[in-house]
Amino acid sequence: MKYILTLILTVISVMVFAQQRPNVIVVLADDIGIGDVSYYRKKHSNNIILETPTIDRLAKEGMIFTNAHTPAALCAPTRYAIMTGNHCYRSYAPWGVWGSYQQSPIQPDQLTLGTLMKNAGYQTAFFGKWGFGMDFARKDNPNEIYRSPRKEHELDVDISRVIDKGPLQNGFDYSFMYPAGIQAEPYAVYENGKMVSLGPDSEIILITKKDMLEKGVTLDKKEGLGDSNWNPYNSGELLVNKAVNFIESTTDKSPFFMYYCSQAVHLPHTPSEKLNGTNIAGTTPSNHLDMVKELDVQMEMIINALKQKGVYDNTLIIFTSDNGGLLEKETIKSGHKSNDIFRGGKNQMYEGGHRVPFIAWWPREIKAKSVSSTPILGIDILGTLAEITNQKLEGDNAMDSSSLLPVLKGKTTQVHPFLMTQSGTGKQTIIIKDEWKLIIQIDKKDYRIREPIALFNLKENPTENEEDNFINNPAYKDKVDELFRLYNETRDSGIATRS
Repeated sequence: MKYILTLILTVISVMVFAQQRPNVIVVLADDIGIGDVSYYRKKHSNNIILETPTIDRLAKEGMIFTNAHTPAALCAPTRYAIMTGNHCYRSYAPWGVWGSYQQSPIQPDQLTLGTLMKNAGYQTAFFGKWGFGMDFARKDNPNEIYRSPRKEHELDVDISRVIDKGPLQNGFDYSFMYPAGIQAEPYAVYENGKMVSLGPDSEIILITKKDMLEKGVTLDKKEGLGDSNWNPYNSGELLVNKAVNFIESTTDKSPFFMYYCSQAVHLPHTPSEKLNGTNIAGTTPSNHLDMVKELDVQMEMIINALKQKGVYDNTLIIFTSDNGGLLEKETIKSGHKSNDIFRGGKNQMYEGGHRVPFIAWWPREIKAKSVSSTPILGIDILGTLAEITNQKLEGDNAMDSSSLLPVLKGKTTQVHPFLMTQSGTGKQTIIIKDEWKLIIQIDKKDYRIREPIALFNLKENPTENEEDNFINNPAYKDKVDELFRLYNETRDSGIATRS
């Protein structure tokens, strides 16, 4: 009798805890800069070219971080780092795994956002751009994994299904995925690892530049296999409707976790004509800004779905980006500044390349209109969710991910003693400590060969004006040496940096 009573009480306590745990939605936008969100831009300018009312509402009702950085200034390395909570340099390809047919950087049994939340009893789902390698089979041998030589016209790969290393193998119960976003092969959509026909007459063909030009699309990357009905103008509506359907289909038995990696606003800029009753295409000064508008409407649809489901007040939403914003000519001409006051943009070593919007919204748990200047990284999402779900990070798992929960609760303003990030194809790494930023050039053939090339005081010079680059100023030699030594010791030792 005593055993039965104990069992009943245990079950009841587990059910109560499950009801109290928040649903969680992590939104990773593609190529959104800090100035693309009008709430951020208004802090430095009254010249607002495009409003983002839905994202702004999340910012007003939650907490914004003004000193948030991505793990890299490019998407592929960032996506690995956010998924695993590890710095990019812990991957076999620290500068990114760029092809869908390449080996995944996620190791067997490595903790991911998906497995973390699945372990906590969440219904887990992945939507959108996966953005790093996975396993497809060879056409001529279904028992052999196809590995990409990254050449033009890769035709000997079976793109009909993902056989391993995709979302389903990394903790997600459901997935609706673009393996490389809308910009690279395979030009197809996958639901739970199987290619979804985009039309009644769909077949697998070679998607060529000529094919796409006939649809008004300029391929961003090389030609490759895909669905004969591939049309990126339809990708946003398809994606967000699947996300809405998932929210509607969730049950009350356990909370849900959704990792939503929007196709917006990466090239090719192919906005929807209309989304959720709102005209999109051609309503802003550039196709690029049309995509920013589309992203905001996608967020509106997701929030409306939460309200319809009755879980709006018990959901944590984290919104951020995979790297800094784009430097598009037509957008710049309009007066819009995707990276606000910061120098540079996507792919670059300057703040515009890796400083991004980061918004946390959680009714009754995060104070409205909160602003944090705490230096943080996108990597910290995993550590934050670990603490929320009462899971401890140990060993080689999430070695660089620290919890932001104390900051969200207003209990601390310190997370990392210093930040480490990196640029893109230029192969520079960055260390920031006490608002001093050292940029280090990595030799393109040997990562062990490193040279400091820039030193900025971000407190006095947030825009990184070159005349105040102190790298060759003898008065700052000790600061250069201090930061360079700290970077080298941290990276070469392999020690965990999570707090």
